[in-house]
Amino acid sequence: MADTHLNLDVLSTLREVMEDEYPMLLDAFLADSEKRLLLLRKAEDPVTLMDAAHSFKGSSSNMGATRLTELCSELEQRAKQKNLAGIEKLVGEIHDEFAIIRPLYEAERQRSLAG
Repeated sequence: MADTHLNLDVLSTLREVMEDEYPMLLDAFLADSEKRLLLLRKAEDPVTLMDAAHSFKGSSSNMGATRLTELCSELEQRAKQKNLAGIEKLVGEIHDEFAIIRPLYEAERQRSLAG
């Protein structure tokens, strides 16, 4: 399951590079993601939606959230083309994907603190 959702190689590299800061990086990503999800839900125009999706795509990619990155990329492209038909469904999928990966990141954080 983790392979579709998380790129474990990315997390492993981050863990090595960040060392003691790694748990804080995970915390920051989770908190930041919550804010980005709110922005996506509240966005009322394609530009705001595109910007929020682009930022979320970048942070998701940096953190190895593979599926979330793909969904945000799709949302960004659709907003760029002003193709907003069914956009709520896509935002819902992004929300659902975050609900799947959040506990995976929380478990990763616990492992890093225990190690």
